[in-house]
Amino acid sequence: MTAVTAEAASPTRPEAVTLGEAFWVWLRIALLSFGGPAGQIAVMHRILVDEKRWIGEERFLHALNYCMLLPGPEAQQLATYIGWLMHRTKGGIVAGVLFVVPGAVAIMALSLVYVLYGRVGIVSALFFGLKCAVLAVVLQAVVRIGGRALRSTPAKALAALAFVLIFFAGAPFPLIVLGAGLVGWWSARRGSTAFRGGGHGASHAGIVADADTLLGEYLPAHARSSWPQTIRTALVWLALWLVPVAALLIALGPDDVFSRIATFFSTMAMVTFGGAYAVLAYVAQQAVENYGWLGPKEMLDGLGMAETTPGPLIMVLQFVGFLGAYRDPGGLSPLVAGTLGGLLATWVTFVPCFLWIFLGAPFIERLRGNAAVAGALSAITAAVVGVVLNLGVWFALHTLFRATTIVAAGPLRFDAPVPTSIDPAALLLSLGAAYAIFMTRAGVITTLLATSTAGLALYGLGAIR
Repeated sequence: MTAVTAEAASPTRPEAVTLGEAFWVWLRIALLSFGGPAGQIAVMHRILVDEKRWIGEERFLHALNYCMLLPGPEAQQLATYIGWLMHRTKGGIVAGVLFVVPGAVAIMALSLVYVLYGRVGIVSALFFGLKCAVLAVVLQAVVRIGGRALRSTPAKALAALAFVLIFFAGAPFPLIVLGAGLVGWWSARRGSTAFRGGGHGASHAGIVADADTLLGEYLPAHARSSWPQTIRTALVWLALWLVPVAALLIALGPDDVFSRIATFFSTMAMVTFGGAYAVLAYVAQQAVENYGWLGPKEMLDGLGMAETTPGPLIMVLQFVGFLGAYRDPGGLSPLVAGTLGGLLATWVTFVPCFLWIFLGAPFIERLRGNAAVAGALSAITAAVVGVVLNLGVWFALHTLFRATTIVAAGPLRFDAPVPTSIDPAALLLSLGAAYAIFMTRAGVITTLLATSTAGLALYGLGAIR
C-alpha cells in the first residue's frame, strides 16, 4: 500500500513510500526514543521532517499541538497521527503500536527484576541513582518545552498561572487546558500573535516547507471522512477499549484489583490532559495517595525505568499496574497477577489514544491554517510548561527530602519539605545530574548510567542503605 501523494508533484518532493518501508522507519524511531516526550518528539522531527521529508515543519507542529491538547502521551499520539496521514488507519496502527512495544517489553522485564531483587542493596542503589537523575531530566523537559512554547510575555504568564493553579490550588487539569485553549482562541481571533506556533522537539533552522515534502500541502482523501465512517471508527475503538473493562467489572466486581486498574487507567485516559508529564503527575497523586499501590519513591523508581528504556515515558503506568496487582493477587500467583495487571494498564492506557487520533485527526486536518484554532492549541502547549514544572517540584520534594508536610492556607493546599529531612546523597547526585545535562550537554542515557554508577559507589561507601 503506497502513501497518498500530492496531486501536483514537486521536483524536490521525495518519492512515496510503502507501508512496509514505513514499518522499518517507525521501528527505528521507537528504538531510538529515549528520554521522555521532549526527546522522542525531537527524534521524530529529525527523522520524519529533516531526514525523510515525509512531513513539513508547519504540518508537524500543527499535529503536535493537537496531540498536546489530548489526554494521554503526546509523543505516541503524534506518531499515530503522522502514520495515519501517511498510510490511513493501517499506518496509524503500525506507527502507534511500534512506538509502544519496545518499552512495554522492557518495562515488564524490569518490573519482574524489581519485585524479585529490588530489596537487594545493590539493586536499590542502582534505582536510587536513577531517580536522582530523573529530577534533572524533568527540569530539562521544562526548559525544552518552554524554549519552544514561551516566546511571548503572555505565554510565559499563562505557564506561570498554570503552575500556581496546579501546585498551590489543586486545580483540575481539564479546567486548565480548557481555560488556556479559550485564551489562545480569543487572542488569535483578535489578531494577536502572542500564542503563535511552538512545540518541543521542533527545529527552526533550515525549516522544511510543507510543499517540499511527501505529503505536500493538500488535504488527504482520508481526511474527508463522512459521518457514517466517523461513527464506525468510534464504535470499533470504543469496543476495543471498554468491552474488556465491562467484562472485568461484571465477572470480578468493582472492588477487585483488576477492575480497579481497568477503571482507574480508563478514567486517566480521559482526564489527564497536558501530555505524558501531566499524566504522571495525576497518576503519582492517585495511585500513591488514594489506592496505595506503591509509594512515592517506588513511583520515582518506575520513572527511572521508563527514562532508560525506549518508547513512551508513560509506560511507567505498566509498572504501576504491575505493582498494584502483584500486591493484591487474589487466587493467582503474584508474578502472574502482576504481569496481567501491567498488560491491562497498558491496554486501557493506549487504546484510547488511537480513538482520539482516528476520530479527531480528520477534523484537525481540515482546520489546518485556521488562526483561531492554532492559537488555542499553542496556548495549551504554553500551559503544559506549568504542568511539567509541577511534576518537577513534586519529584524534587520526594527525591531530596525524606519527609514532607501539608501546608493549608485558605484555598491553598500544597506539600512543603521538612528542611531537616534533606538527603545529602540525593542532593549530591541530583546536582551532579543537573550539571551533566545542562552544563556539559550530556545525553539522558549517559547521565542516568552515571548516576546509577554513582549510586553503587555511595552504597559501597556506606553513604546510602
